[in-house]
Amino acid sequence: MHSPSAARAGATSAAPPPPPPSSAARPMPPDADGAAPGEPSLSIGEVARRTGVAASALRFYEARGLLAAERTAGGSRRYSRTALRRVAFIVFAQRVGLSLAEIRRALDRLPRDRVPTGADWDALGAMWRERIDARIAELERLRASLTTCIGCGCLSLGACALLNPNDRAAARGAGPRYWIDGTR
Repeated sequence: MHSPSAARAGATSAAPPPPPPSSAARPMPPDADGAAPGEPSLSIGEVARRTGVAASALRFYEARGLLAAERTAGGSRRYSRTALRRVAFIVFAQRVGLSLAEIRRALDRLPRDRVPTGADWDALGAMWRERIDARIAELERLRASLTTCIGCGCLSLGACALLNPNDRAAARGAGPRYWIDGTR
């Protein structure tokens, strides 16, 4: 016969459950991204997979102060979940044409003592609305001008008798002045 104490003894001697897989997110202390204590952290590979950005680019962003990672005792990088939003913001800002220095200044405006809210991100995006609108207008001018230049065949504003007779654009300065200025 089994006594209740024997059953309890057998239950307590059972092996503990296995630890979670090594890829499981581990708690991370507060960091420069404003992560909350105990927030799960992500490996560099997990951040790369989730954001579609190469691990080498993540290390580059970290070296430039755009992204922060904690280091484990073994030297592995661990990122807070807020890093996913920061990377998305960096990628978007680069596509708009902002320099890394401009992106860093913008990211430095985010709170360090808490996870950024939607309002924080909205304020950051509002800073660039005018610049984004200007970029859109520039691209629309480019699209409209390409049809004319390709149709002409000369592909040179310096030699084009239709769009730039006698190289008038040179007086406006260097570069594609008609596209930059948006005027003829």
